[in-house]
Amino acid sequence: MPERKPRKDAARNRAAVFAAADDLFAHCESPETVTMADIAAAAGVGKATLFRAFGDRNGLIRALYEARLAPARSAAEEGPAPLGPAAPPLVRVPALLDALLCFKLDNRHLALALEGAGSASPYLAEHYERWHGLLRSALEEIPGPAGSGYTAHALLAAIRADLVEHLVGQERMSREQVRAHLADFTAGVLGSGASQG
Repeated sequence: MPERKPRKDAARNRAAVFAAADDLFAHCESPETVTMADIAAAAGVGKATLFRAFGDRNGLIRALYEARLAPARSAAEEGPAPLGPAAPPLVRVPALLDALLCFKLDNRHLALALEGAGSASPYLAEHYERWHGLLRSALEEIPGPAGSGYTAHALLAAIRADLVEHLVGQERMSREQVRAHLADFTAGVLGSGASQG
């Protein structure tokens, strides 16, 4: 049976909700202050529409985050080097981390909202498990000490949204400075001796 396409009004509502949520999160003082009622009003839809489509605020944040991250995820899962699976691991690991860092830099408000959404463990979130799995698989191809699962967690910790926000907001690092520090850190962890890129 072919997959049903969403109704045009449902697709239009979803786009309006994503645009409204994105704008509200981008311009708020704190992501916790944005409510479903705020998003519904800004999108011109009823709160019931939001709850039917996303379940709750966390579901909406996850859906918006996944929609924005989809191009990077597709490149990492199916694309060419340096992100894709055919890239050598010493090239792919830094490229995956840099792509995620750039996404978080470009979507700081959304990444902060997701990481602060209050779900059980951030390490059990679908998006985290996916990126951890990609990194762990690439790390397993690199000769050296065991512990690719732990190393993948440690590398992902270096690009947590709250850390990125602190570095850019409080320490006033530029985008390129943060990227360079991540590249150096990753090279040190991988033992490759030099930054990639």
